[in-house]
Amino acid sequence: MTLVPLPAFADNYIWMLQDGRNAIVVDPGDAGPVFEALRRDNLQLAAILVTHHHADHTGGVDALREATGAPVFGPARERIPQPYTPLVQGDHADVLGLRFEIIEVPGHTAGHIAYFLPANARTASAGDVAPLVFCGDTLFSGGCGRLFEGTPAQMLASLDALSSLPGPTRVCCAHEYTLANLRFAHAVEPGNADLAQYTAQCEALRARGEPTLPSQLATERRVNPFLRSRESTVRLAVQAQAGLSAQAAEAEVFAALRQWKNDFR
Repeated sequence: MTLVPLPAFADNYIWMLQDGRNAIVVDPGDAGPVFEALRRDNLQLAAILVTHHHADHTGGVDALREATGAPVFGPARERIPQPYTPLVQGDHADVLGLRFEIIEVPGHTAGHIAYFLPANARTASAGDVAPLVFCGDTLFSGGCGRLFEGTPAQMLASLDALSSLPGPTRVCCAHEYTLANLRFAHAVEPGNADLAQYTAQCEALRARGEPTLPSQLATERRVNPFLRSRESTVRLAVQAQAGLSAQAAEAEVFAALRQWKNDFR
């Protein structure tokens, strides 16, 4: 299995997982890059996975389904182009011998889901696949999604759920926001040595025109302030910036951290 980020729009990635004959795509906001990759590599589209309803994640679904007949999977609690298989927490999406576990991660949108592929979720026919998560716009490298429909408490719980996955899990975010996120992370934790090292690595990748993604969950736990909002260094920085008391609740600290990022320039 080969994992490929297909660039779309200004900074989106449409993720493709392919075995040399068949492919799965995730969040195809634009059908064009997918059709191009299918033609280039002589692949058949086997399934379309959707994490949430925003147009830059669903805009190409109808064209791809009509052209290929590929089944569509998506969140049960959001409006996804029909027909599709609706999924909720605890469900599975079985495609190409792979079993994706569904994790509900509300916050960015009300019904957002993630697709987690554990290391032991493959069949013999699927070959060797390292663990990965297609997390849409919930978790970014160095950051998290804006709260358009959910609450800070919901997003914090969603990030906790993703952070609890195994450290080697590849984090397949839907946008190339990494360098901007890391600039903010430095403002929050200027003394974080892991963050400085990761920033240098990502800057080198972008200088070569390469994606910073997928990230790895173990790395995100060390550098991403939104996964570290309970750490004393992050909490104290947020308290100082937002004027919070030392007794502020975890969700209040997280909300202030997200607002800080919203206003950060």
